[in-house]
Amino acid sequence: MTQVAVTAATAAPQDDSYGPGSRRAWIAVFGGLIGAFMAILDIQITNASMKEIQGSLGATLEEGSWISTAYLVAEMIAIPLSGWLSTGLSVRRYLLWNALAFIVASLLCSFAWNLEAMIAFRALQGFFGGALIPLAFRLILECLPTEKRAVGMALFGVTATFAPSIGPTLGGWLTEHLSWHYLFYINLPPGLVVMAMLAYGLEKKPILWDKLSNADYSGIVTMALGMGCLEVVLEEGNRKDWFGSDLIRNLAIIAAINICLFIWIQLRKSAPLVNLRLLGQRDFAISTLAYFLLGAALFGAIYMIPLFLSQLHDYSPLEIGEVIMWMGFPQLLVLPLVPRLMQKVDGRYLAAFGFAMLALSYYMNSHMTMDYAGPQMIASQVVRALGQPFIMVPIGILATMHLKPEQTPSASTVLNVVRNLGGAFGIALVATLTDNLSRMHLAHIKETVPAVSAGAYEALNANAALLQAAGSDPVTASAQAKALLAQTMTQQAYVQAYNDVFFIMGCLLVLAVVAVLSIRKAAPQA
Repeated sequence: MTQVAVTAATAAPQDDSYGPGSRRAWIAVFGGLIGAFMAILDIQITNASMKEIQGSLGATLEEGSWISTAYLVAEMIAIPLSGWLSTGLSVRRYLLWNALAFIVASLLCSFAWNLEAMIAFRALQGFFGGALIPLAFRLILECLPTEKRAVGMALFGVTATFAPSIGPTLGGWLTEHLSWHYLFYINLPPGLVVMAMLAYGLEKKPILWDKLSNADYSGIVTMALGMGCLEVVLEEGNRKDWFGSDLIRNLAIIAAINICLFIWIQLRKSAPLVNLRLLGQRDFAISTLAYFLLGAALFGAIYMIPLFLSQLHDYSPLEIGEVIMWMGFPQLLVLPLVPRLMQKVDGRYLAAFGFAMLALSYYMNSHMTMDYAGPQMIASQVVRALGQPFIMVPIGILATMHLKPEQTPSASTVLNVVRNLGGAFGIALVATLTDNLSRMHLAHIKETVPAVSAGAYEALNANAALLQAAGSDPVTASAQAKALLAQTMTQQAYVQAYNDVFFIMGCLLVLAVVAVLSIRKAAPQA
């Protein structure tokens, strides 16, 4: 990131104007990127410390899951609103207000006195943080000249892929050495820096009251209901047995009805909340699909690996973070090279190479055993990290290369919503597959290794003898030996399930390789 930043800084004209590529423009872009980094980081930073937060607030495991869900639901609602509100209020004013509100909401989270307060404050934090993500993308398109957008996309790639990779590490470290309250205090210093950079870098513009008053209110209502309910379904569905739960079933119906209405309204309106007609452009639609698959792959891995390490090896949050961070740091070595490669190599081939690397990393994780732990996962994590920059930069360029300037707010909204939805779908998919496949494998193991088989009988006797030697009486030792065998069978079933899920996700990423190769050739980056 440092080399890219130096290149960006030296490339900027040394003037005090607000024009594309000026010093002020670059400062605004960096401010927007730091803000987006904070917002994406806060999605994952609490996950590693959820037990401590739940214990402090007196919440159960299921109740505590709403701390993350509230943030994601509010963020998903805020992103589509950002185009309309930033156009009416001005990008500068809207970003500054949201950055300030995000800081305040973060501090309120640290002062939460019970679960309900924490959920409310996390929702506020997610809503105001959600606006920072698409507007960082929009600043790259509007504040940088065409020949420097690859550099901007490379920097945006850091926010989108590096932040969730280091979130568990940072969260685990802060909680272990300080307290969980610092997960929220940490937003204060960079938040103030972001506000200063945006205030300096962006030009003051008047409020366009006609834009605000002529809002697509029907689109806003149907979007909020549809996207909000869909996010809850995806986040809570697996924990509540999907459509076996009345809550999930009812929310799914509400989501389906309102999303269909939202699409119908947006396609009929002359000034829609989000210009969904952009998806009629073939290259933009395929790039959007690629963003969806990237989100699914990124967040699917971030979900599965901690679960595997905690379930089978009893890793602590900090130990899990030390493994996950290998999906983040190596990409910083590759990131400065990608904008230069974009000048010489077709962006489609770079994106296809990136998806192939992700597919390979998933395949590397599809042959795990009971002895497979953190050290054995580092190689696949590094491959995954090296592939991500080759996707983010070219896809950002390919998606926007045929768009008009007035289409950039909607393009930014669509791409970021789709990436977030991809992440939610990815987590829901891998969680459901893991549960179902583990039950299937466990049933198969019980059929093939019955308790009366000679091998199982010998293993039970050997374990019982060891337990008796350790001081247990014969009856207790026999029961403990049977429990150990059942535990081993369950763990083996989970290992096989994880292997299957990693393989399935790898196959989906191969489809992404084919998809990006079907995009029209982009013009070389100057």
